[in-house]
Amino acid sequence: MTENTTKIAFLATDGYEDSELTSPWEAVTQAGATATLIAPESGSIEGKKGHQASVDFVVKDANPDDFAGLVLPGGVVNADHLRMDDDAVAFVKSFFDANKPVAVICHGGWILTDADVLSGRTLTSYPSLKTDLKNAGATWVDEEVCVDGELISSRTPNDLPAFNREFVQKIRKN
Repeated sequence: MTENTTKIAFLATDGYEDSELTSPWEAVTQAGATATLIAPESGSIEGKKGHQASVDFVVKDANPDDFAGLVLPGGVVNADHLRMDDDAVAFVKSFFDANKPVAVICHGGWILTDADVLSGRTLTSYPSLKTDLKNAGATWVDEEVCVDGELISSRTPNDLPAFNREFVQKIRKN
């Protein structure tokens, strides 16, 4: 990875879990990549604990080809709203179609059910998503971090150190 030439997309909206956006963002930028916030609407978004983040691109205008990887923070409200946004679902699916690294944590993986990319994959999440992910064809595991090809997943903010480490390693290899 060349300093500031690797761009990583973060897809989120209001109600994200604050640390699940800020901690991977910091890890990615400290590794020399450029983090970019993508959301369904322009302006800014607010985390469930009050963190404010400025939106760089509206998802319908963002080109997945411009990014080397994708991070999907959790937060129930964030995840539920994103999975109902057709442009967000298509954006996520494009990363899987291009075999690019995707990192999902907590409820962030919920959108993968709508993107129809889970058949034959193994991942972890917040436990309440277990049935949805399994019904979408995934094998669910209760692990701090799970790496299945280009998909990196973790359960909760407590898993952020392992999650960040694995995602940074993955984008450095690509």
